[in-house]
Order: sequence, then structure tokens, then C-alpha cells
Amino acid sequence: MPVNATPSRPAPSPIHAVVADDFSAVNRTVLDQLASRIPLVETIGQYIIESGGKRLRPLLVLLSARALDYRGDQHIALATLIEFMHTSTLLHDDVVDESHMRRGKATANDAWGNAPSVLVGDFLYSRSFQMMVEIGSMRIMEVLSKATCTIAEGEVQQLTNVGNPDTDEAAYFDTIMGKTAMLFEAASHSGAIIAGASPEQEQALAAYGRYLGLAFQLIDDLLDYQGDAEAMGKNVGDDLAEGKPTLPLIQAMAVGTPEQTKLVRRAIRKGGLDHLDEVLAIVDSTGALDYTRAKAEEMSALALNELKHLPPSEFRDAMAQLARLAVERKT
Repeated sequence: MPVNATPSRPAPSPIHAVVADDFSAVNRTVLDQLASRIPLVETIGQYIIESGGKRLRPLLVLLSARALDYRGDQHIALATLIEFMHTSTLLHDDVVDESHMRRGKATANDAWGNAPSVLVGDFLYSRSFQMMVEIGSMRIMEVLSKATCTIAEGEVQQLTNVGNPDTDEAAYFDTIMGKTAMLFEAASHSGAIIAGASPEQEQALAAYGRYLGLAFQLIDDLLDYQGDAEAMGKNVGDDLAEGKPTLPLIQAMAVGTPEQTKLVRRAIRKGGLDHLDEVLAIVDSTGALDYTRAKAEEMSALALNELKHLPPSEFRDAMAQLARLAVERKT
């Protein structure tokens, strides 16, 4: 796509509609900040940002700031840099996971190779910190720099868990807290900071983002075993193919028969899809999918509870709707 084109926007929804003007400004800022004297940087950066997605993390920045009646414009740059941080992790993750498909399109590493993908990911990370400096808030820099370290640790932890059927539920939650929920938390937390939140509101919005991120990841992991491949833009069983011990498998091993547990353990160690049909039957028959959904609903309820610390507004209502959507979605 030409670099002077307009980035695509999330599908219209009541949640996005309340910050529609802000989102338009974020799209323009994304375009401006992708500019580079190296054409390949712009090409890959534009490609990955244009690959779809819900833009949830920048949405959290905008909603959190507006829910506290923020009237400035620095939340636009903040939402943009949060999107750049997320996009850079996608580029790196696809290389680590040797992925070929994301959201129904070829991954950047599949299209251009691993080295360009990693380096453009580095560029986007660097650009995000450059924008952070321009915002000029040490508190925001503290929150986001801590988040980047935690996210990296979460990704490494997930890598060490691959092929390990002894990963337990506590280790699983620790991993998804780092690799997914941390950036959700940083988005809503930094949005609160830029709006001058009270300590109580700041803490509540950080917790809201954390619980929301956990709920989204739990549903992602559930959908890997019962989702629609075409709608998701990836294959059912991708996590199993990579040997990732996610909660549906962990719970199935915890409550299944010795024979079922043995089969799931072997499937995790081996990776691949040789036992996909048997594993799908096991996670269903053991109630592991229902268990995972219940955990997601618990996280959603915790997120909703944190919103009581915010004044009534259409922005708070949108955040409540987002928490409910986290567990109702099919993709």
C-alpha cells in the first residue's frame, strides 16, 4: 500500500464511535510517524498495521483519557506509540513462532523474511520511545518502559514453556500476564496518567486494563480449540501445533483420565497436529473449554468492577461494553 494512503480503521462499532474523531487523528499520526528514509521500513510497517486487528490498545488509551474528561491532544501520540509497541511485538512474535499467517494474510516474515521483520520491529519500538520522550512525562515513560521489559520476559517464558506439559495454571497466568495483559494495563494506565487521574482512578484503570487483557487472551486460547478458522484468520489448533500448553490443555490434563492426560502430554511434547482430533475431543469432554471461559468471565467481571471508580459517561459505558465483548466474541 502506498505510504501516503490512509491506514484502515477498525470496523465501526459503538465502542469506537465514541472516540471516532480521536481514532481519525491516531490514523493520521500513525501515517506521519511511519515515515522513514528507508522505503522497506515504511512498506513493512504499513503492511503489518494494515493487516487488520481491533486496535484495542490504542482504543484503551483514548477511552481511559476521555473517561476522565481529558481535553488535550497528547493522548493521540500516546495511543499511536502504544500501537507501534504492539505492532513491533507482532513482527517479532511471528519470527519466533515461524508463523506464516496472521489475520488471514501472510505474515511479514513470510513475505519479506525474518531479518527485515525483526529490524522493522526494532524501528517501531524505537519510534515509540522517541514519541514517548516528546510527550515528556516521566511517569508514562516509567510505566511503558517497565511494560516493555515485562512483555519481553513473558515472551521468553512462553518460549521456555513450549513442549512442556508440566506447565501449570499459575505459570500459564504468569505468562499471559506478561505477554498480553501487560500492554493492555500500560495502555489504560498511561491514559489515566495523561488525564491527571487521582491515585484511586489511576490504580483502577491499570487494573481494568490488566483484567481485560487476561480475558482477551483466555478467549483467544479457547478459540484455538473451538473457533472458526476463516473468521479468525488462522488455523484451529495452531497453539497445539506449536506445542503451547495453554489453559484448555492444562485443565484437560488436570481433570482427564490417565489415558487422556497421557495423550495430551504427548501432543504437547511432540507439537504438530497428528493428535488434533483426539485433543479436541478431550478438551471438550473434560469441560476444559467451559473452565477456560469461566476464567475469562471472571476476569471480565473484575474489569467491570474497576469502572465504578470513574464518573458516568459514554466513555465509561464503552469500556464496560468492551469488557463484555471480551468474552462474547467469536474471533
